[in-house]
Parts: sequence; structure tokens; C-alpha cells
Amino acid sequence: MPAKLVILDRDGVINQDSDDYIKSLDEFLPYPQAIEAIARLSQAGWTVAVATNQSGIARGYFEVDTLEAMHAKMQELVNAAGGKIDHVAYCPHGPEDGCSCRKPLPGLLEDIRDDLGLDTLEGSWMVGDSLRDLQAGDAAGCQSALVRTGKGRRTLEKHPELTIDSKVRLFDDLADFADWLLE
Repeated sequence: MPAKLVILDRDGVINQDSDDYIKSLDEFLPYPQAIEAIARLSQAGWTVAVATNQSGIARGYFEVDTLEAMHAKMQELVNAAGGKIDHVAYCPHGPEDGCSCRKPLPGLLEDIRDDLGLDTLEGSWMVGDSLRDLQAGDAAGCQSALVRTGKGRRTLEKHPELTIDSKVRLFDDLADFADWLLE
């Protein structure tokens, strides 16, 4: 049976993104509608996980404890809205580190699958705002959705073929995706 799982990229999907990286708890600014969307998905029986590249750690922009504080805040907000994030996986490596977890590789998604005790990611959704999110989802066997928040609009401008790729669903934001999925 396919997993009832939604995997979310973090920056640009759950919270505002920055080309200068999200380096502190003060810079971690969640979209209120994204927090509510996660809660609604969770309440509807979907398992929600987060898969996020965080090369700012490798680059020395922030420490792991700062990242964990951001994730704790994210969890608190979702919990307060009546939802739950079941797992958060992050890649702390830089693009040159040669790891297997940095998206567009599927390592983070495979870690989520294994940590949640799933046999497959077939039927799961990967929701992101960049081509690398979609590529990671595709490589892991997920269905893919692109949101226009964060870098989503820029991704569509660079890759207009995504608008006609029937494998990729397009949404204004995470709330729009949740509305569609829960319809």
C-alpha cells in the first residue's frame, strides 16, 4: 500500500527564503498559511516530514544548534495549530562535499522512508520550490508538487517546461496544495 506521506522542503515552502540563507531564529519566518496547511494535512491522517538542504552549516553561517532551534520553533507552531511533523531530515553538507543526502539526490527522502519504517515512497508527495526538490522526489519515486512561494516563481521562469510536465503539479503555496490534496 502506498505511503500516505507528504515530504516538504523547508525554506520557501514552510518559511520565507533568503538568498543569504536563514541563519538565525529571528530570520526563520514561517508562512502562517503553511503552518495551518501542515496541521490540516496531519489532522487528515497524512504523515508530514521535512527534507531540507542546510549547507549554511558547512559554510559556517550557523551551527547545528541554531538549526535545531529553528526546527523546534517550527514543530511548536505546527503543534499549536493542532498538527504534527513526524520527521525532519536535513543535509548539513555543501555542494562540493560529495554526500548522498543533498538534494537533488534522494538520500534525505530515503532516510525519511527508513526512519518512518516505510517500504516505499510510492504514492508519497514531495513538495518544493526548486528543481532540485522535484528531482529528489522523482529519484525517490514520489509524486512532485512545485509551490510558487520562495524560489518557486524563479524556478518556473528558468524551467518553463515544468508548466507542461504532467508529472509536476503546480500550486500557489502549501495551503493551495493541502486544499487540493484534501479535496
